[in-house]
Amino acid sequence: MKSSRREAFEVLTGPGKVFELYQDRVWGRSCKLFRNTPLSLRELFTSTRSNNTFVIYEDERYTFEETYQRSCRIAQIIKTKYGIRKGDRVAISMRNFPEWIFIFNAITSIGAIAVAMNALWQSKEMEYGLKDCGASLLFADQERVDRLKPSWDKINTNVVAIRATRILDGVSTLDSLLQTQPDCPMPEEKLNPDDRAMILYTSGSTGKPKGAVSSHRNILSALFSWSLQAEIRSYMEEEVSLKIQTSDNQSATLLAVPLFHATGCLAVMLQSYRAQRKMVCMYKWDTTEAARLIEKEKISGFNGPATMSGDLVDAAKVSGRDLSSLQSVGGGGAPRSPNQVRDIAATFNNAMPSTGWGMTETNSVGTGIGGEDYLQHPNSVGVCHAALEMRVVKDEKVLQAGETGELQIKGASIIEGYWEQPEATKKAFDGEWLRTGDIGYIDTQGYVYIIDRIKDLVIRGGENIGSAEVESALNEHADVIEASVYAVPDERYGEEVGVTIYSQGSPDPEELRDFLKERIAQFKIPRYIEITNTSLPRLASGKINKRDLRIKATKRISA
Repeated sequence: MKSSRREAFEVLTGPGKVFELYQDRVWGRSCKLFRNTPLSLRELFTSTRSNNTFVIYEDERYTFEETYQRSCRIAQIIKTKYGIRKGDRVAISMRNFPEWIFIFNAITSIGAIAVAMNALWQSKEMEYGLKDCGASLLFADQERVDRLKPSWDKINTNVVAIRATRILDGVSTLDSLLQTQPDCPMPEEKLNPDDRAMILYTSGSTGKPKGAVSSHRNILSALFSWSLQAEIRSYMEEEVSLKIQTSDNQSATLLAVPLFHATGCLAVMLQSYRAQRKMVCMYKWDTTEAARLIEKEKISGFNGPATMSGDLVDAAKVSGRDLSSLQSVGGGGAPRSPNQVRDIAATFNNAMPSTGWGMTETNSVGTGIGGEDYLQHPNSVGVCHAALEMRVVKDEKVLQAGETGELQIKGASIIEGYWEQPEATKKAFDGEWLRTGDIGYIDTQGYVYIIDRIKDLVIRGGENIGSAEVESALNEHADVIEASVYAVPDERYGEEVGVTIYSQGSPDPEELRDFLKERIAQFKIPRYIEITNTSLPRLASGKINKRDLRIKATKRISA
């Protein structure tokens, strides 16, 4: 007989257990805390040193011990050459190279704050991010260094180039710095659980992106929440463990999402430490290459947006590759269709679908669902993780099961707030509860369903795009009087970016896209552009009727 979720929770979180929980306060908010998490990321990295393979990138392979040793040398460089101290901000902007992991490990181990910059940002966005967080140092690959050149004289940040292919005045390369830095221990630094560890930038749904600030405790609470969720599911299914081992007795995951995402950084990279899981990195997403790597490295886990899951299903059907090692095809960031959920289970010999919901502000943790449970509830994002709490609120009233309102969440993984934006932080919380901006309901069994968003976001293939940011960039164009950006349904990406522009001129859509390329990342540029010579429709409040524009655009595109 299968145990209930409540029974599993009681057994696994009781006194003396690995996942023992107790009640306390984080950032002044009452919540459940894990008693046995490491006290800091530094402690996590130190306690998980081993000769097991950790990072694989093309023909490069690094063990957990080699990763740690490389991080020690980088930390020493950061402290001695650049004078970085506890609380200083150090930014990272690059593809998913192994150096991203070494550098993040080094920054957070010495008490500095790692700023994971969106690698898709263009020059002005990079300039904004560096100035906003006050970064003293930036580690960037050649592509990002070149991209920053137009803003070179506007920033006050030292730059270290990663995998440099050319030399720029005033820019050191990590390779040259490492040549003069011998092996050494990690520099000494006393860290506390509530010391700030990381800044991840949000999508900028109300204008410019905001820096979400997480402590070591926030991050480690998220990691333990995922582990507890897996153990609860395992206990309910009466299995010894959910950990899927490959033939070399080590689980493996494919890093298919960027490390600057909360999912890539926490759910994939950091979660691999305690699991002693090897992580296979890709230069960029490529379905054919992904199938080859799954076969070669016997990858058992995958976590990516619905678009990538669909790509893998297609690859399994036509590539001829042996993908039987896959045990889990995870998702998140964008909704899957029920058909894709069923297609994953039907296509792969051993893999089952899973998904979850989380935010940058929750350190990516929130709800989860997988396996047969997901097949039975394909429209749900799962149940709330056991160490967190969720509720539904409308008009300041907490609603009952099945009633629709705004989802709110609280727990030890919730961020402190936004970097140097106290007003934005205040607006984000309803007392102790984080306002998610998502409209949904929780049924009588605890399954969470999301049906709409309050926040003005477009979620394109897992990338959150703030409408206000795109509108702001468009409004810089001389011919644009008004612009309203909205989400348009898309079969591949879930949503695409659409915009209706009021102009008395006749701007060419392609010229507008070229204009935007210098201001915002490529993935934010509208695919669908409608231009009208009349004012955009308004609501009684005076705001643009974005919903009406979105409905009309969707009908027009579908016709």
